[in-house]
Amino acid sequence: MKAVYAARPDAEDPLAALVVGERPDPEVPDGWLRVRVRSVSLNHKDLWTLRGVGLNHDKYPRILGCEAAGEDPDGRRVALFPVLESPPGTADETLILPAAQLVGARPGTLAEYIAVPAAGLLPVPDQLAWEEAACLICTWLPAYRMLFTKARLQPGDSVLVQGAAGGLSTALIALGAAGGLRVYSTSRTADKRELARRLGAHEVFEPKAQLPEQVDAVIDSVGRATWTHSLHSVRPGGTVVVAGATSGDVSPARLHRVYFHQINIVGSFSGTRDEYARMLALMRTTGIRPLVDDVMPPQDARAAFKRLLDGDVRGNLVLSWP
Repeated sequence: MKAVYAARPDAEDPLAALVVGERPDPEVPDGWLRVRVRSVSLNHKDLWTLRGVGLNHDKYPRILGCEAAGEDPDGRRVALFPVLESPPGTADETLILPAAQLVGARPGTLAEYIAVPAAGLLPVPDQLAWEEAACLICTWLPAYRMLFTKARLQPGDSVLVQGAAGGLSTALIALGAAGGLRVYSTSRTADKRELARRLGAHEVFEPKAQLPEQVDAVIDSVGRATWTHSLHSVRPGGTVVVAGATSGDVSPARLHRVYFHQINIVGSFSGTRDEYARMLALMRTTGIRPLVDDVMPPQDARAAFKRLLDGDVRGNLVLSWP
């Protein structure tokens, strides 16, 4: 089958390790299903895989792709849930994800076919196009969890989203506005700030600008570049949800402000099946849907990942099989 994969880890030039070519068809164990992949949304984790970070080097060559939308053998529209198999008694599936990903237990999705346990598939609404459905699991589901589970925000509450135009930021803004939140956002460029307004942001600002109020929660996936601003923007007793660190780890942590203002620092990763169902209900009620920047064929994977590497994306970039 055709696939997009990392031939080897390459920390210096990750795109040099990217190959579009043939890989063996997936084996389908008992109780698993073969899914025909239709669309795959690109993720920064794929760039880390190309660099050789977060994956044992004996797992290469490695098919890329963190999520997929496709068809099961009966023609049903499905999305791949991040946890392929959960140990009995698992109360929160997301807690086993980091270990599973680090050892490479999850197969890549950027291929014509993938093999998945039957329980690892979630339904995709008919009203969503394939390219929109490809953004649900690794972008929209985590965004929903951050806002409504981890930050525990309610209609009328306020939230600052650090960033305005990436896949996660656009999902946070759209979901927050649809959920009745007062959403603030930051971005370095005027066109990205205008995009945030169109998605429902109440107000938008340049990075590190003082907000008109201290917010109930901040969603920070940037890290070092925004951490101090996040701590100063959240109200005493409020919550900062840590969803990534694209600009690097935080130093110093400013712990004196954390304890003095009793700020809740909460990590968030992926989402549960129950949260997925609630998210789809919100999407059906409000009509919101993922923002797709562009849909490209797999043979253009190098150009697509170059745009992701350069930060030249408004929403999600998607590769779709013909």
